[in-house]
Amino acid sequence: MRVKPAEIAAVGLALMGGLGFGAYSLMPATASGKGISTHFSLCSGPVRVICVVDGDTFWLDGTKIRVADIDAPEIGEPKCAAEKALGERTKLRLREMLNAGAFDLAAFENRDEDQYGRKLRVILRDGQSLGNQLVTEGLARTWTGRREPWC
Repeated sequence: MRVKPAEIAAVGLALMGGLGFGAYSLMPATASGKGISTHFSLCSGPVRVICVVDGDTFWLDGTKIRVADIDAPEIGEPKCAAEKALGERTKLRLREMLNAGAFDLAAFENRDEDQYGRKLRVILRDGQSLGNQLVTEGLARTWTGRREPWC
């Protein structure tokens, strides 16, 4: 079978646009459509409204959100000290990134929630995934559909 150049280009554009594994579609972030811009703290205590839990989970307006396109090291039940340390760094970096300016949230692979009731979203700023930035910085991994060990 011969593949036409136009077909190769279409597949390339689809993958670059996020239409392959890890696909997401932009969802309205605010009524104004100008993105979300607020100040995130680190979560502490039982009341959580706008705060960061760990490297891939945060609360926004009382809704728990899981950064869907990454897997971050655990801090609640880490398997080793190195995982805990990297998880703490990732948590601080996620907070820094969320506080750096307006962002949008996008749906992930036609799934609204995970098994724990967290909203599954990709965080986008200027069309770029903040999760991918965490991966580039060595603080997280691209989500492959299952957790991998950090130790």
